[in-house]
Amino acid sequence: MNDPVRPLIDAALPTLQRPEGMSFGDWMASRCVMRSTRKYDWNALKFQADYDPKYGRAQMRYIGTGATGVSSDSNTVPSVHFTFSTMIIPAGHVGPLHLHEDTEEVFFVLRGKVRIMCESKEGEYWEAEAGERDLISVPPGVYRGEVNIGDEEALMCVMLGSPRPQTPTYKPDDPLSQVKR
Repeated sequence: MNDPVRPLIDAALPTLQRPEGMSFGDWMASRCVMRSTRKYDWNALKFQADYDPKYGRAQMRYIGTGATGVSSDSNTVPSVHFTFSTMIIPAGHVGPLHLHEDTEEVFFVLRGKVRIMCESKEGEYWEAEAGERDLISVPPGVYRGEVNIGDEEALMCVMLGSPRPQTPTYKPDDPLSQVKR
């Protein structure tokens, strides 16, 4: 089936092709994001922490800006197929249940212990505890959230299977659904 919108989407996305006139070395260097050049962004989800401090978390972006609502970050590799970041979750802090209609979200725990909670739109509930090097992939259309159940901060990789994920939404009865960003 021919999708008339696909060429418009493809034209708006960055490409994996070397830009004309750029040396191979410069092109490859433009695709490197070293930790020494990163800093954690505690403001990406600040609107949640302003509502309740337990929601305080920090994002360090590597590819694209994810779905936190950050509109741009010139210090990342442009996203073509997915976004990738790391997230610090202080002990006891929560990433509230939220919904991505358009993208799969992958949580990969590097350090600590995190409970991942999932809920269908019909109210079916599932959760799992994830520790070091455990991965949980949540399909589009499923509410997802996390809580650090350990005594120390947790560090987790977060990958979204879309170059420009839609800003997530919250359950209609969740107080965060009323918070303005």
